Amino acid sequence: MSFDRSTGVSLLTDLYQITMAYGYWKNGLDRREGVFHATFRSNPFGAGYTIAAGLGLVVDHLRDFRFTEDEIAWLATLNGGTKGPLFEREFLEVLRGLRLECDVDAIPEGTVVFPNEPLVRVRGPLMQAQLVETALLNLVNFQSLIATKASRVVIAAQGDPVIEFGLRRAQGPDGGVSASRASFVGGCAATSNVLAGKLYGIPVRGTHAHSWVMAFESEIEAFEAFAKALPDNCIFLVDTYDTLQGVRNAVEVGRRLRERGSEMVGIRLDSGDLAYLSIEARKILDESGFPDAKILASNDLDEWIITSLKQQGAKIDLWGVGTRLATAYDQPALGGVYKLAALRNDLGSWEYRIKLSEQTAKISVPGVLQVRRFRRNGADLGDMIFDELAPPDPAERLIIDPLDPTRQKRFDESATWEDLLVPIFRGGELVYRVPPLEESRERTLGELDSLHPTTRRFVNPHVYPVGLARNLHELRTRLVLEARGVAR
Repeated sequence: MSFDRSTGVSLLTDLYQITMAYGYWKNGLDRREGVFHATFRSNPFGAGYTIAAGLGLVVDHLRDFRFTEDEIAWLATLNGGTKGPLFEREFLEVLRGLRLECDVDAIPEGTVVFPNEPLVRVRGPLMQAQLVETALLNLVNFQSLIATKASRVVIAAQGDPVIEFGLRRAQGPDGGVSASRASFVGGCAATSNVLAGKLYGIPVRGTHAHSWVMAFESEIEAFEAFAKALPDNCIFLVDTYDTLQGVRNAVEVGRRLRERGSEMVGIRLDSGDLAYLSIEARKILDESGFPDAKILASNDLDEWIITSLKQQGAKIDLWGVGTRLATAYDQPALGGVYKLAALRNDLGSWEYRIKLSEQTAKISVPGVLQVRRFRRNGADLGDMIFDELAPPDPAERLIIDPLDPTRQKRFDESATWEDLLVPIFRGGELVYRVPPLEESRERTLGELDSLHPTTRRFVNPHVYPVGLARNLHELRTRLVLEARGVAR
């Protein structure tokens, strides 16, 4: 990793978070209680859904949140201009003794989520809730982005195992390890990334590269040497010189392996017409007595290419997906935001806060928000966003689209519901059991199964119903009109 967490994590932030914290302190607002939500405005990749991910990393960050002596000393060196240091010594002493006191609620990793829904809710002293913004968004945005991309690749593979191969072209060591983690949450079966395997318990897979073959006088000699070194892990890369001849060479070495009591696992295709080559390779393997040998394909794959290869009848059993997965090649960022939604006043009462915009999609939602998911017979029907300060009656089942109030949906009495945000921290103390990553992966796969196929499809996916509870819609509308000076 590019930084050592043992030296502190609190400087993983933008400077303006610390300058705002300083401003809150100077104005006596640092202890004022506020509520923030981390949300996003649109699904990535043109998808009909997003996979919530990164909560485990958020827990690690918040549990370790404190300013170390080294960090305090460095902040003291920042210059505020001609009048000396940027921060007063008294403020730095406050940071030195700072410990998280916030309540944090979040949607578990592997849950299918949608635009405008809070993935994380932070409630606590204004200064603390502000200071955690940047790291929280960094962790949740990237992990959710990659997990969503991985889920689409897994859907395209139609049950075939997908192995994440992206470390060499990922955005640095942190990006590579983070992408491997998120890809596993999104449904990948394994990774080539050994460090991610050690850190997160992800199964690791790998064989050899073209350089191995080129290091020997002949391809068959290279395969034989590899078989001697790793007789029970032989997936031979066959396209260094002539792909189909490479398959025949793999078969010859496979026969020798079998005579020694081992079995060739399969072959890997990394270039060329993967549909044609896999079909022809399958014929050679089957006719040569290796019907169980697997064909692994790589080479700049993504959900679109895998879908096309499936439609062409490609005989591929495993998919190695690297660059286009680990880098979120076709959309490099999830537009997650972190907005203040409520603030206690001097009398201890809650006051709602709302951010306006000329773009309707950027108008925030006030309140202490929760998401209620309605289901019937295991299928997801739609989600209601509501305010816990004024929760709807359990019989209230109407949702109103925040972008178009004429779009409304009512769930009938046969639908059950579940509130998605669960307690993570209370008063800064961890109260949540962070599940093993395999459990989050299984959650993703189950959540995808509960979505209607039209929402999972890649082209023009069906828009999953998400709306505000009636009273929250009315509150938001009133606050917008008041802020714009429109009489009601």
